Amino acid sequence: MEITSDIISYKEDWKMNEDIQIKQVDGADLVQYKPTGVCCKLMQMRIKDDIIEDVEFFGGCNGNLKGIGILIRGMNINDIIPKLSGLPCGSRPTSCPDQLTKGIEAYIKVKKGAVVG
Repeated sequence: MEITSDIISYKEDWKMNEDIQIKQVDGADLVQYKPTGVCCKLMQMRIKDDIIEDVEFFGGCNGNLKGIGILIRGMNINDIIPKLSGLPCGSRPTSCPDQLTKGIEAYIKVKKGAVVG
């Protein structure tokens, strides 16, 4: 299922942890993560049973981020973290792929601590 280009506004009924929000939509978790230190301003993922169904990036290098989105679609979130974690972007100590892993790690942390509703 493809995520629309519309950014879903933050709502009080979303589970939140720092810069992450999670809401169940059509049996999957819709995850919004606000990355730091990169050009991308928002990452939105649809995750079901620990599998990335879709991901969308708002801001940043459009072509590169579309490519990353296509490559990780269908992957288990636990397989993405070791592959993309820690990647720098130029002289920056972080990158959009690295921030994506931080969003996934925050998602895992929230999921372990609470049921998403």
